[in-house]
Amino acid sequence: MTRRPLLASVVEAIGETPLVELSRISKGLGGRLLAKLEYLNPGFSKKDRIARQIIEDAEADGSLRPGQTVVELTSGNTGTGLAIVCAIHGHPFVAVMSEGNSSERARMMRALGAEVVLVGQAEGGVPGKVSGTDLALVEEAAQRITRERGAFRADQFHHLGNFRAHYLHTGSEILRQSDGTIDAFCDFAGTGGTFAGCAAAFKEHNPRIQCFLVEPSGPSHRIQGGGYSMAELPLLRPDDIDGRLIVSDEEAIEAARRLAREEGIFAGFSSGANVAAALRLLPGRTVVTVINDSGLKYLSTDLWP
Repeated sequence: MTRRPLLASVVEAIGETPLVELSRISKGLGGRLLAKLEYLNPGFSKKDRIARQIIEDAEADGSLRPGQTVVELTSGNTGTGLAIVCAIHGHPFVAVMSEGNSSERARMMRALGAEVVLVGQAEGGVPGKVSGTDLALVEEAAQRITRERGAFRADQFHHLGNFRAHYLHTGSEILRQSDGTIDAFCDFAGTGGTFAGCAAAFKEHNPRIQCFLVEPSGPSHRIQGGGYSMAELPLLRPDDIDGRLIVSDEEAIEAARRLAREEGIFAGFSSGANVAAALRLLPGRTVVTVINDSGLKYLSTDLWP
C-alpha cells in the first residue's frame, strides 16, 4: 500500500483524483471510456479545484486582503469549495444561491461556516430548474453584497483561476494517468472552466484530441450547475471546441442511475449528462469525461426516487 504524506490541511487534499475505466457501462460499444472522479474531492465536486486556485491566486496578487470577506454566486458546488478554502485561509465567505438549487447544497455550505443568501426565483420559476433569468437575479444580489461589505468577488465565470486550476492540474493529471492516450474529451458546460482548461492542456499535448462541450436540450432543464442559456462563457476558447453534444434530462438521469448501479459511482445530473454524451463518442476511441459531483447533493430531487 502506498504511504500518503501528512497534509497541512484539507485544502492540500484537493486534486489528484482517480481516473477509472467505466468498462461495465461501455461494454460491447468498442473503445474505452475513462472518468475522472472529481466527486472524491473534499467538497464532493470538481469546484474545489477552482476555489483553491482563485483564492490562492488572489492572495498572491494582492486583490484579496488578509481576513477580507469573499462573496460568490454559486449553484452550490463552487460555494462548498470556497467555504472549505476560505475557512482554512481565514476569510469569511458569503454564498449567494438561487432557491431553485437543491437544499442539500445550502445546508452543506452552512455546516462549513458559510453565510448563505438564498435568492427567490423569477416569476414562474420551478424548483430544481435554474434559468438564466434566475441566475441574473442571483448575480444582481452578489454584486450588491460585494459592494456593501467591501468584499472580494470570486467571480468564477471570469476569474482566470478557474481556467488555471484545470489547465495546470486536472488536464495534466488526466494526461499522466492515461499515459496521454486519449482521443476525445467531453464535459458539461457550467462556467466552462473545466472544459477550457482541460481542452487547452489536451490540445497542447496532442492537437488531434477532440474536445466536445455537453449542453442540455433546452432552457428548461433539470441539470443543475449549467446550461443557463447565457450568450457566451468568457473562459471558453472557440478554437478548442470541436463540437457540441446535446443531452436531454432523461438521458442524463438514466446515465447517472446506471453509473450507480453498474459502476458503483454515486454522482449527480451533470455527471450523467457527461457519461451519456461520452457513450456517443466511443466506437474506436478512448474517451475521457468528468464525474463532476456527488449524488449526495441530489437526494431531495427526483434523480433518486
